[in-house]
Amino acid sequence: MKSTNLVLGMAVIALGFTSCKDEKTEAANKTVESYVVYVDSLENVAVEDAKANWSAIEATYEVRSSQAETALVDLKESEEAKVKIEASKAKYAALQARMKADMEASAPNSKQQMRNSLFGEGKIGDDMNFDWVNKDNILSVYRQFIHTAEDNKDNYSREDWDEIKLMYEALDSRKNTVEKEGLSSSDNKDIAGLKFKFAPLLKVNRMGAKSEEMQEAKQ
Repeated sequence: MKSTNLVLGMAVIALGFTSCKDEKTEAANKTVESYVVYVDSLENVAVEDAKANWSAIEATYEVRSSQAETALVDLKESEEAKVKIEASKAKYAALQARMKADMEASAPNSKQQMRNSLFGEGKIGDDMNFDWVNKDNILSVYRQFIHTAEDNKDNYSREDWDEIKLMYEALDSRKNTVEKEGLSSSDNKDIAGLKFKFAPLLKVNRMGAKSEEMQEAKQ
């Protein structure tokens, strides 16, 4: 009788162990499937929505990816599960590359933003064409350029000041042409006053920004 009870007890334990093992395997399979479904679902998210929530998407992906890798261990490195996970990884990597390229392409160009603030929206592009500056508007162009630079002097980096110097010299070059086209003496005088005030500000701030950059590099 005791022998029979012992056998029955061992059978129950074995069944319980098998049941636990089956439940663990089932849970692991569900985790892998959940990861695969999540990655597939990202293909259906509108591009603008994905861009707006990309940080949250990446964070969720990292969690689900880690869970899937852990589940793979419970599945004893199942080849089928491995293939599913690798396929989803590749799919996500491709999506990630597309999204990052799209976000970088649509991100505002800091150099162009500065040009817009100094001269007006879209007035100066990479071609540095100043043909639109003439004897009638050149004084206002100088005023906007110099006053904007003065107002934002504490926010500019050394690279920004280098760009400002480049644009300032280009504007001065255009002034030489405009003078020959009949620039009024009063406007010429006002421009000279602005330049007299701006020249030391440009020099000091550009040197200061460069010095700060060198100091930071040493640290």
